[in-house]
Amino acid sequence: MDHQKRQSLKQLAAAAIVGTSHSTPVASQSVSHAAALRMSAYDPVWTTRSRHAGESMPCGAGDIGLNVWVEGDDLLFYVARSGAFDETNSYLKLGRVRLRLDPSPFGADVPFEQRLNLIDGEIAVTCGKVTITIWADVDTPLVNITVQSGTPVGVIATWETWRTRDRDYLPAEMSMHRSYDGAPITPRQHADEVAFADGGVISMHRNSTPTVFDLLVEQQGLTSVKDKLWNPLAGLGFGVLLHGDGFVPAGTTQGRYASTDFTGWRLTSQRPRQRHALRLHCHVAQTDTRDEWMLGLRRLAKNAPGSAASRTRSRRWWRAFWERSWIVLRPGPARPEDLAWRIGRNYQLFRHQLGTNARADWPTKFNGGNFTVDPEYTDPKLRLSPDYRAWGGGEFTAQNQRLVHWPMLKSGDADVMRPQLDFYRRLQRTAELRTASYWGHKGACFVEQIENFGLCCGQEWGWHRSWNTPATRMPGVEDSAFVDHLWDTVLEFCLMMLEVGRFTGADTSGDLPFIDSCLVFFDEHYRREHARVSGREVDEDSKLVLFPGTACETYKNATNSAVTIAGLDAVLAALLALPDRMIGAPLRERYRAMRATLPPLPVRTIGNRRVLAPAQAWDRIQNVEIPQLYPVFPYNQYGVGLPNLQLAVDTWRYGVDTPAQKDVKSWHQDAIFCARLGLTDEAARLTERKMEDSGRRYPTFWGPGHDWAPDHNWGGSGMIGLQEMLMQTPGNAIHLFPAWPRDWDVDFSLCAPHSTRVSAVLRNGKLVEMTVDPASSVSRIVLPPWLAKETVLTKN
Repeated sequence: MDHQKRQSLKQLAAAAIVGTSHSTPVASQSVSHAAALRMSAYDPVWTTRSRHAGESMPCGAGDIGLNVWVEGDDLLFYVARSGAFDETNSYLKLGRVRLRLDPSPFGADVPFEQRLNLIDGEIAVTCGKVTITIWADVDTPLVNITVQSGTPVGVIATWETWRTRDRDYLPAEMSMHRSYDGAPITPRQHADEVAFADGGVISMHRNSTPTVFDLLVEQQGLTSVKDKLWNPLAGLGFGVLLHGDGFVPAGTTQGRYASTDFTGWRLTSQRPRQRHALRLHCHVAQTDTRDEWMLGLRRLAKNAPGSAASRTRSRRWWRAFWERSWIVLRPGPARPEDLAWRIGRNYQLFRHQLGTNARADWPTKFNGGNFTVDPEYTDPKLRLSPDYRAWGGGEFTAQNQRLVHWPMLKSGDADVMRPQLDFYRRLQRTAELRTASYWGHKGACFVEQIENFGLCCGQEWGWHRSWNTPATRMPGVEDSAFVDHLWDTVLEFCLMMLEVGRFTGADTSGDLPFIDSCLVFFDEHYRREHARVSGREVDEDSKLVLFPGTACETYKNATNSAVTIAGLDAVLAALLALPDRMIGAPLRERYRAMRATLPPLPVRTIGNRRVLAPAQAWDRIQNVEIPQLYPVFPYNQYGVGLPNLQLAVDTWRYGVDTPAQKDVKSWHQDAIFCARLGLTDEAARLTERKMEDSGRRYPTFWGPGHDWAPDHNWGGSGMIGLQEMLMQTPGNAIHLFPAWPRDWDVDFSLCAPHSTRVSAVLRNGKLVEMTVDPASSVSRIVLPPWLAKETVLTKN
């Protein structure tokens, strides 16, 4: 044991305060009060109205996202719910709500406040004696709107939709449904069905046939197994019921918002009152018939809780959510002029955005989540409908999705990872059928640009596959300069599944067949491919030859990609670390044998320095990722507390091929790499750039960067970087402050493996308080040399 660790253990044996288990947060009065104090300084508060939807504030819960703003005399909000995919797999808004009060409280000289109350997950707009409160229910797809006024007011609530007629999608909208790019048919949008009914307004979009699923099955040569593939688009419907006690239909209206015409269905209060309440039930379901869908919507409305019960349980959930973990920089009153304080604030604000999709069936999408707005407020040239987003709707980019979900382990939000992991779990059979159909062997092959039903995005597959391209010579390979042969990202999600078990103690045995199928694909595929060209399954050293391959989207036509090798090794190592009750002797031996066939990570010499290489060989550089550092993150082969750290440090400093590979926007991982390598100054500088305010009115609506706004893999990668600066967990150790600036005062509480939670307070470079729970984990803590023994204090 090294000197640093011996000293740390002596300090911590007395320093740790043993608390109760935090594996399942339970709100208590004292802890909730502490959470409220922490979060209140971070509440976004606006004292002027917004100019447009681009200046909206996010709210939501369960799987509902709302963009809320006040413009002129109206309060408006967009409504989105996860899973609202149309026939083309575009990800559509449910619609927009507009509230107008009579008389209007929004006078020029009347004090105005719009506040996102983070601790309770709700937005309150106060103007004079009027307060409008909006929240989404955490357990049922319901949005509540209440109006309280010191004097009676009338309310007009309008449900607005812009999908009023069938039409061809415009060429400029192609990025909403990229599978049609180059297709022999034009994608078409179908009108919503909207009417006054059930005392309110009902809106429904029901997918017609055929859908993009049918189109891609034929494109990709899978007609023979079509009946075995999962189709989430057939019979899918989504829509709402807006109603309220004392509200009656008041006709329709026409208008134009931003660059899009709309029709509104109005409900008006029968008389002025001091209190009004409206309810918006949001229904997404696959059904055999329209009537069955309508029955489901009415059942939602009938079984929904009352406003008070909904608010109580939603507040309880959000308060427990904020007690799971926190990172508070420059604790105390709000200090928006301080960059470090803003970093801590933005960490919490973005975690709130992720929390709004915690109970979803579909994962938070990297390219906007549920919080996109009219695209002209992201790119003025795009005068398109509010449904627009770049990089697809039901198409998921694996490299981007992973960064949205990795930070949830240390934030204690493993349950919020479930929708992303379920995304892969339910597609295992489709991935295996693809492998069998194209190559005749076993295993699950997952592509990078994957539609929600498991097939490749049609654009990346190629609508004009040339007979002289490698993609045509090898069936099953995308005809894409960027993502051909990019199949190894699934290994990160395999590792996520195993890490959930390592962090929380959850039983992950149900995921082992999925993980095994992914490993079988790589083993069988590359053995067969090498035998096809050489007559041997392995090379002269009995190692797999991973060719043709790719190192991310960047180093193409690669042999022995560092990402593939590190990913396979990390997953196999995690499997071999499982107890015998989960991995029997025959399977354990097979995994040991497979691990022994992995080629070593490639290295090269640049100048006089030995550095990690992205692959053993490649023929071109296509994009701007840094795959040579994926053995650092996400695959934990190098870093603080691990061997050969200098090799990885030199790779960061000298082993990158183009300047564009180093950046902070969107999915760039530079701050994560530097934190993992213990490079404090660089990690801090990059995190300052990454987590600085977005430049929009809402601080964490970053982007578009490489993707779209609000860019969720921008926020996710920023969260990971900040977490890694504070705490790293190589092997069984817990390294605290491995890349933390001494002058950044911080209170934090984060989750570590083996159901461990570590909380600490750092002031002026001194550790003044720490709690390790359970106490048995104290021996795993490692402190940096600059935290000397005399600075470690405790408070009982």
